[in-house]
Amino acid sequence: MYIKELAKNTGASIRSLRHYEEVGLLTAGRMPNGYRIYDETAIDTVKKIQLYLNLGLGTAQIREIMGCPTLKQLDRPLCMEAYVLYQKKLAEVQKQIDLLQAVAYRLQEKLDEFEQKS
Repeated sequence: MYIKELAKNTGASIRSLRHYEEVGLLTAGRMPNGYRIYDETAIDTVKKIQLYLNLGLGTAQIREIMGCPTLKQLDRPLCMEAYVLYQKKLAEVQKQIDLLQAVAYRLQEKLDEFEQKS
């Protein structure tokens, strides 16, 4: 299928698909006229990339675990590299949550100060 069809079948933009190819997450064949051509497995590959991006992983991190076998019905990788990567990402997210909670607390304090002076 052509890149336009892959974009339609996955909801990914053509620009994103080209980027995935540039960073080594997706491979395409080339027609004699230079057009990209994808096989049917590209749909699953792009959906997997989208899942990982939605988990907050970057393309370099995704490249580390793209080769992991997956458990289809659970749509998750079955390898220790993915497990460790998920742990690291969860720790990063928790740090961000903690920071945002501290900022929210300080902002609330400032609002309370304004309300007391009114």
